[in-house]
Amino acid sequence: MLVGTLRVRLLLRESRSLKDKRQVVKSIKDRLHNSFNVSIAEVEALDHRQLVVLGLAMVSNESHHLKVALGQIVEALRSHPVAELLDHEMEV
Repeated sequence: MLVGTLRVRLLLRESRSLKDKRQVVKSIKDRLHNSFNVSIAEVEALDHRQLVVLGLAMVSNESHHLKVALGQIVEALRSHPVAELLDHEMEV
């Protein structure tokens, strides 16, 4: 059994309140969970209205599958219309 993790930092420039942030974060989490069957949680900067740090985890029996799937998640976040991907860290 192999575990892949991904930590991403996103910037929400248009977020004016924590309510705005929560709405966007929930949308991102739901979309990624449904599309990639990945576990996801907001792990840092919970009180910062424009910064989002998400932790994602995925289990597989092949490292190639994990790297491809986590790479696809990064690309999906890179093209998000509201959230700007600042950086990411992937570990398998």
